[in-house]
Amino acid sequence: MEHVDVAVIGGGQSGLAAAHALRGQGLQPVVLEASERAAGSWPRYYDSLTLFSPARYSSLPGVPFGGDPDRYPHRDEVVAYLLRCADRLDAEIRTRTRVQEVRLDEGAFMLGLEDGRRLAVRAVIAATGTFGRPHRPDLSGIDTYTGTLLHAADYRSPEPFDGQRVVVVGAGNSAVQIAAELAGRARVTLATRHPVRFARQRTLGRDLHWWLNRTGLDTLPVGRFLSTPPTQLVIDDGRYRDAVTSGRPDLRPLFTGASGTKVTWADGGAEEVDAIVLATGYRPDLGYLTPLGALDTTGHPRHREEMSLTHAGLAYVGLEWQRSLSSNSLRGVGTDAARAAQRIAAYLSRT
Repeated sequence: MEHVDVAVIGGGQSGLAAAHALRGQGLQPVVLEASERAAGSWPRYYDSLTLFSPARYSSLPGVPFGGDPDRYPHRDEVVAYLLRCADRLDAEIRTRTRVQEVRLDEGAFMLGLEDGRRLAVRAVIAATGTFGRPHRPDLSGIDTYTGTLLHAADYRSPEPFDGQRVVVVGAGNSAVQIAAELAGRARVTLATRHPVRFARQRTLGRDLHWWLNRTGLDTLPVGRFLSTPPTQLVIDDGRYRDAVTSGRPDLRPLFTGASGTKVTWADGGAEEVDAIVLATGYRPDLGYLTPLGALDTTGHPRHREEMSLTHAGLAYVGLEWQRSLSSNSLRGVGTDAARAAQRIAAYLSRT
C-alpha cells in the first residue's frame, strides 16, 4: 500500500493549477491523470476550436502563455501550453493512471486505481472538471432515432457531413460554432430550447475579458448563490450572429420528437435528418467519488466553493461556476486552486 499526503485527481488545466498551488504551500502532491499526457480534455476537442479569451488572459499561474498576448490561441496551442506547464511543474505526474473509486478507510482516503493498485491519501483535490462527462438530454424520441447521433465531444470536423441534413442542438458557444462550421458543407438547423444570446467579443476596442478583469466581474464570488448556472452567452466578433441571421445555419425551436431518420418540428412538419449533433454541455466528471457519498443524486458534488461539505480533506478545482464565472477556465482556475491549496494545507497541519 502506497501512502501519499495529497493526491490531485486529473492532470488537465485544473489539476496542474492545483498542483502548482499545493507546491506553493510546501506540499508534495501526486497528480493522477487517466490519459497518456497532462493536457486534460483539450486534445479531444474539435479541430477548429479557438479560445474566446486572448492569450494574455489564458495563462495558468507561473507560466505565461507566450507569443502575441492579443491573439486567440487555437486548440493545439493550448495543448502545447499545458504540456509546457506540466514539464515545468515541480510535482510528480503519473499519466495512464485512472482513479476508479475513492473510499474512506480509518480516516484516510483510499484510492482504487484501474490497474488494481491502491493509494492511501490524507487529502484529495478532485480536478477532473466537467468535460469528461458529456450531457445527453432526454429528448423526445431520441432513443428511436436511427440516423447519426453524436455529442459535440465526439465531433471533430465538418468533412464527414458533406451534403447532409444536420441538426445541431444547443444554444451555447460550441453549438453555434459547430453549426456555423457545418453550414459551409451541409444544410444545418440550430435547434434550441432558449434564444441564442450573443455577447460582443470587443467593445470600444477592448476584448470582453479586459472589461471583465478591469471591473472584477470575472472573479466575483457568486457561485454559491446559483442554484443552476445561467444561460451561456455566445461570445462573438460578429461572424456567428451574421451566420445565423443569414440562415446558415437556420434557427428553430427544438424539435418535438424523433423517430427513425426523421424529426418532427413544433409546427407538426416531419423531416428526414442525416445527423443530430448534441452540443448540450457537460456535467461534473466525478463518478469516482460516488462510494464516498460526496455527490448528490445528479452527480454534482456537495460543496461550498472549493471545499467538500461532506468530507474534510476533500477539495474541488475546475467546476463550472464553482466560485465565479471563470472557475472552469484557464484564466480563472488558478484563483480557485490557490484557495483550495490553502485550505488543504491548513487541514493537513491539523491532522
